[in-house]
Amino acid sequence: MRLQEAPLKTKNSCRHLSVSRELAGILRAKQLREENRTEYVFSSPGGGPISPDSVRHMLHRVLERAGMEKIRYHDLRHTFATLAIQNGVDIKTVSQMLGHYSAGFTLDTYAHVTTAMQRDAAAKVGSFLQGKI
Repeated sequence: MRLQEAPLKTKNSCRHLSVSRELAGILRAKQLREENRTEYVFSSPGGGPISPDSVRHMLHRVLERAGMEKIRYHDLRHTFATLAIQNGVDIKTVSQMLGHYSAGFTLDTYAHVTTAMQRDAAAKVGSFLQGKI
């Protein structure tokens, strides 16, 4: 799938994202089920792109049903960066996926330390202090 909707802010705004075979299959199947197929995987009823306001409203409805507090759609980028790093994706790859010009910017702005990261670090420090590493 290829799509460029508007002039890009920077050269890093143009990026290629890899997805798992499973996700690619799910997205293809969804597109094939659509009566009015468009170039968009997720489209508005008229076939165009979904408006940012619609995405925000959908996100807030999902969060409300789940009993979670409202967040900005942009906050999901922070969540993605943090969870990707926590699960072993290297920072250069995360930075490229987000379209950032530097891994330092991604680390300083988007990645946050989680309780799980702190526990993992404590276990590793404990292991090397005990000579297990």
